[in-house]
Amino acid sequence: MKRPEMDTRKKVLLVDDEADITVNLAQLLGRMGFIVDTANNGEDALEKVESFLPDIVVLDVIMPKMNGREVLRQMRESDDWIPVILLTQVGDAFERAIALEEGADDYLNKPFDPHELIARIKTVLRRANMGQAPISASLKIACENVLLDRNSRRVYLNGDEVNLTPKAVTLLEHMMLHPDDLLSREQLLNAVWGWDYPIGPRAVDTRIAELRRALEDTADEPYLIETVPGQGYRFIGEVKRI
Repeated sequence: MKRPEMDTRKKVLLVDDEADITVNLAQLLGRMGFIVDTANNGEDALEKVESFLPDIVVLDVIMPKMNGREVLRQMRESDDWIPVILLTQVGDAFERAIALEEGADDYLNKPFDPHELIARIKTVLRRANMGQAPISASLKIACENVLLDRNSRRVYLNGDEVNLTPKAVTLLEHMMLHPDDLLSREQLLNAVWGWDYPIGPRAVDTRIAELRRALEDTADEPYLIETVPGQGYRFIGEVKRI
């Protein structure tokens, strides 16, 4: 008698107090091959984490009873490192950076394209080491001879501090936290400058050039940042926790 095959589909817990979002996203995620459960507040989310045992949690920040960041803090304080993607309504890059330091694996700003969320889910699941803290929770990360101290906002090359503008440091941080992801200029503007920051996409190119000069990287033979013509940039180095 043939044994039934195990269900290898990934389980997504979708947490949002807006019913339209959870219903529509749950249907889309189901069509994409995920097993989905939902919760509409932070307290229910923590219960579902225990009962549903998801592979990843998509977590809204602003919710009744308990907000998403408090849910995230309680999960991490109990040494629960299930991957979490935060859905935020905050355009400020600093606020999103704080969320990453608290243990989120990624974030997506509302309103968002549902297909971008699915892409983020797949990327986070691909990078995740189940049961281990995400690289975004590390205060020091490195690639080759480059060290980024996220707490002091300092960057070192071969042990010597390099002089970078604050935006260049934040750009480097974002790219190192999303290794091998193809990031468009618009995505980088949103992540580093904030969605409502009055600046054009060429600002990204300027800061990329600054990073390459300071870190002895080149567009022709990159070891850190690769240019994908007409699409954006990709951090190609292997990022490690320190």
